Amino acid sequence: MTRKQTRVTRRAFTAGAASAAFAAPSILRAQVDQTSVRRNISSFRTHAWQDHFDALDKGIIIADTVTRVMQHWTADGEMRIYPTSVPLTDELTKRGYTTVTFKDPEPDWTPTPSMRERDPSLPAYMPPGPDNPLGVRALHLSWTYYRIHGTHDTRKIGRRSSSGCIGLYNEQIIEVFERTPVGTQVRLI
Repeated sequence: MTRKQTRVTRRAFTAGAASAAFAAPSILRAQVDQTSVRRNISSFRTHAWQDHFDALDKGIIIADTVTRVMQHWTADGEMRIYPTSVPLTDELTKRGYTTVTFKDPEPDWTPTPSMRERDPSLPAYMPPGPDNPLGVRALHLSWTYYRIHGTHDTRKIGRRSSSGCIGLYNEQIIEVFERTPVGTQVRLI
């Protein structure tokens, strides 16, 4: 290679490096865009039950109100994940430890006093049926008025849309209902 060819190569290299420097912001933006997608996917995170409970006992439910996902472990350690609806506001959200105290195969619905105060147009009572806000099954928790239940309004799943309860698709609450004995440990985080 001659000296002249070497200079041309160096000039070409320098010009190429300058072009790369100008292109770098777009490359960085592309990496940021990929990262934001990755973060969005990873927001559907899971929890290890051992971080919250000492033993599986009759089973465990962890409902994460931030990621809007519920994990359910049976007594034999099988775990399933369900998308949920969560309370509209932090004021309506109760967090902590509770248990399943009653399994209602045909829930009826009576709005709480605070629900009626917020929306006086709500009916005083609704019998079991397809339009019932509690869906086709409900797991009553040891906290008054709090439930894990189904919903006929599938638009609510994945959103802040409840008055305090954790909502599941009707098909999924049937599955959880069958696999959950009274006494199952629950944590809302």
